[in-house]
Amino acid sequence: MTATVPAPTDVVETDQMVQTIERLRSTVESGRTRSLDWREAQLDGIIRFTTDFTDELLEAMETDLGRPGLEGWIADIGSSINEAEYIKKKFRKWAAPRKAKLNVALQPASARIMPEPLGVALIIAPWNYPVNLVLEPMAAAFAAGNAIVLKPSEISPATAAVIAQNLPDYLDPDAFAVFEGGPEVSTALLAEKWDHIFFTGSTKVGQIVMEAAAKNLTPVTLELGGKSPVIVGDDADLDVTAQRIAWGKSFNAGQTCIAPDYVLVTE
Repeated sequence: MTATVPAPTDVVETDQMVQTIERLRSTVESGRTRSLDWREAQLDGIIRFTTDFTDELLEAMETDLGRPGLEGWIADIGSSINEAEYIKKKFRKWAAPRKAKLNVALQPASARIMPEPLGVALIIAPWNYPVNLVLEPMAAAFAAGNAIVLKPSEISPATAAVIAQNLPDYLDPDAFAVFEGGPEVSTALLAEKWDHIFFTGSTKVGQIVMEAAAKNLTPVTLELGGKSPVIVGDDADLDVTAQRIAWGKSFNAGQTCIAPDYVLVTE
């Protein structure tokens, strides 16, 4: 199967965007996403989608990134399935109420921590891991009982198309939506009110995201790039060290936020 790359567009249907967000928010407010069975169904949907569309996703990533299939499976497919399965195994425990300690001055009171869904989360995904950094934050957000709006990267359009055209079929349509497009779409999305924003990308754009979020005191998760050191100690096995540095720097053509950039050694 050949992935279809949609034509780029500068048109932002803000009315449709607002209506979609309101629909998702109504779903959360109805209490539907509080159900642990509902959350598990969304996790199952992510796993089934990734499994069913492995070949299409690998081909799309090769189109977008020139990445060979094995590396694509390691970097994006296998890791996404493993993460969703791990969350599925653990999320009921994470969602359960638990006792909290109180200061002695508040005795004989007792307290419990009651995990609650935040609401509607916005996920803005990058191009370098165009499946993994879509599905892993989605799995976490669904496990916490949130609805999701996804903005995949326009720089990996073939992969974004496979996701946008097929992933919604595996999820609750009243709790998930995808908006494709470039920076103009991200800008329009950031102008709306969210309950959490998850962004992966550059520090420069991360600052823009945080500034937009601050207007509504929206909590953010920012996974940003930077310059990552490798520390080599006196007792390091230099052959093993060199192999690991080379692997870390060359994997995914070095396009990883924690790929080594420089080495620190003792004098």
